[in-house]
Amino acid sequence: MKKLFLLPLLFVSLMIGPAEATERPRVGLVLSGGGAKGLAHVGVLRVLEEMRIPVDVVVGTSAGSAVGALYASGMPVADIERRFIELDWLSSFRDDPGRVYKPVRRKLEESYFPLTPGIGVRADGLHVGGGIIAGQNLGFILNELTWNASLVEDFDRLPIAFRAVATDLETGEQVVIGDGNLSEAVRASMSIPGVYAPVERNGRLLVDGGVANNLPVSVARQLGADVVIAVDITDPLMETDELREAFSVVGQLTTIMTRRNTDEQLSLLDDQDVLIHPDLEGYTSADFYDAPVLYELGATGARAHAVELSRLSVSRSDWTFYKARRASGALGVGPIARIEIDQKGSLARAFLRERISQRTGEPLDVVALEADLKRIYGLGYYETVSYALSPSPEGTVLTVRVREKSWGPNYLSFGLNYEDNFDGETRFNLASALRMTELNALGAEWQTGVQLGTEPWVRTEWYQPLDYGYQRFLAAGADFSRESFSLYDPEGLRIAEVEVTFRHADLALGMELGSNAEIRLRYARGYATIDDQVGLPVVSDDSIHQGGFTLQLLHDSLDDAFYPRHGGFVGVRGKIERADLGSDRHFDSVTAMALGTDSWRGFNLTGLLYGHAVTSGEPGIENAVRLGGFRRLSAYAPGEITGDNALMGAVYARQTFGGPLISWFAGAGFEVGNAWESLEQASWGRTVRSWSAFAGADTFLGPVQLAAAYSNKDDWAAYLNIGFSFTQLFYD
Repeated sequence: MKKLFLLPLLFVSLMIGPAEATERPRVGLVLSGGGAKGLAHVGVLRVLEEMRIPVDVVVGTSAGSAVGALYASGMPVADIERRFIELDWLSSFRDDPGRVYKPVRRKLEESYFPLTPGIGVRADGLHVGGGIIAGQNLGFILNELTWNASLVEDFDRLPIAFRAVATDLETGEQVVIGDGNLSEAVRASMSIPGVYAPVERNGRLLVDGGVANNLPVSVARQLGADVVIAVDITDPLMETDELREAFSVVGQLTTIMTRRNTDEQLSLLDDQDVLIHPDLEGYTSADFYDAPVLYELGATGARAHAVELSRLSVSRSDWTFYKARRASGALGVGPIARIEIDQKGSLARAFLRERISQRTGEPLDVVALEADLKRIYGLGYYETVSYALSPSPEGTVLTVRVREKSWGPNYLSFGLNYEDNFDGETRFNLASALRMTELNALGAEWQTGVQLGTEPWVRTEWYQPLDYGYQRFLAAGADFSRESFSLYDPEGLRIAEVEVTFRHADLALGMELGSNAEIRLRYARGYATIDDQVGLPVVSDDSIHQGGFTLQLLHDSLDDAFYPRHGGFVGVRGKIERADLGSDRHFDSVTAMALGTDSWRGFNLTGLLYGHAVTSGEPGIENAVRLGGFRRLSAYAPGEITGDNALMGAVYARQTFGGPLISWFAGAGFEVGNAWESLEQASWGRTVRSWSAFAGADTFLGPVQLAAAYSNKDDWAAYLNIGFSFTQLFYD
């Protein structure tokens, strides 16, 4: 109704617009870059509106381009303020869309190889990306913020003419962007070198405009601005006594570069122009969560120039016409007429099209589209996955753009886990994997992983999709591993140590059930050899042939492999081994695990149930379940509780402290369970219980935590653990 009411006013304003333009100067608003301090620009906009000062041209660099683009597209200042306060700023500095969008096989790989530093392998050596952050999530954020101008290709057709300033990475020259996709223009202007990857546009690599022109007064002049309102939030140079650390030196060099071109632009201002320099002392380019304060500081800086600005104020009626023109800027997207795939590389276009649920002839479902693109990104093939809208004679065209990783298509990843119970039981393992991707049009992969340490293993697997949508697949692999088994008597004394080596080859047929689940039927053939026995003899054969089928169903919606705050895990695996399948054993077994976790204001509660049962036959020691160790009945040594059948339940509560960048946690847990020769022996009276307290910090290696545990048999244990994963209990 509001827009209908404004239509007559808009019509009148258009009719008298040229006359009005001759009565007042053409005002250009220039907004400099400065990271989070750019939020002060929003406060300046608020004051300009309070004083009824119309703006005809907006030019911005970096953070200034983001604020300027929203204002030029017609978004009300109050909405800009609200959106920036609600924005998840941390997500803009991450590319990972979230574990929930990754296929199950990626989640399993992540448990073993969580460190993916962006190192690619090709025939000519190792390669890395163009920035720490590719800008994947930032692209989604900017798309959503500039949604109402998504069909505008000429920035002169926005409610306010707009330009974003970027820098050509090859020449260092400024690039003034006045057409194309608005969110992409802002993204290019914000690409801090070395932090965000450059944006490729028209054959040029573009980075942050602050390198070439941080306060683009000259651009506003070229666009016909008679009066310039320039808002400068460029950092001042530091004094000598402040230049004591490496970070301050690097920061000073960056400031010198931007300060120099800013001063050149300031020299272009004359007496009729207005320079606003908000007092932002004490705030940095990373203080995104101080938006309300930065708004007020920007507003205060603008009000200090109220006298100079007042001569640009217009009457209430003229202001009403101006507001009506700004409010008319949004263009309806309408139904999607055509979907195009902008892609290079060896994968078939159908590989992407099968993963996009949007249909032609229907309105754009932004939520579903972004979820689809996040799942595509979660495959790990692309540096960025984005979308753009454009008009055409038949309607709106949706273009999905994928940019392949410049350092691909083969990638290195790494893992580390460490556990020490301060009583002679130490486990330390380093792992690395090479994943080769895009091996055919269907997206085949070949991954080989190696772990060195107390539990060495090697695993190689070829993953072959049977359709473009990854719904069905074949996987063929082989592995080698070595494990040590500690056996204990009923009193908890170690009576034997057995070292077993496993060698297997396997073939699996599977199906993905959405992004969080899969089912897989696997045949494995191999043998286990007893390499060493210390203490009482427990195995008579030196070599044991193994062969059988497993049927496994997995659901994994945990938001993190090591430190989950939300989601769940359910795994069920049935296994049979028979002589006619190549095994020396004859048995059937079932393994199941369920895990759920959720958080409220930093408090997290996790519950776990685990069970393993032999339903028939004799599995042998090489198939035994081993409990004990960190969060496997923590008060007991690793492997101290061993048997053919096992049950365990646990609950853990923890509270997180600290801010969004650095956090630590503390909590407590309770575990109950045991292992038996037969489940008929299972009863509450035959369980062992463990109470624990723990504290630690979440790091790029996974949680680093110290824990102490006490059992119902008056046993104590302490642990230092790095890289613990709840789901490892199911996979072992």
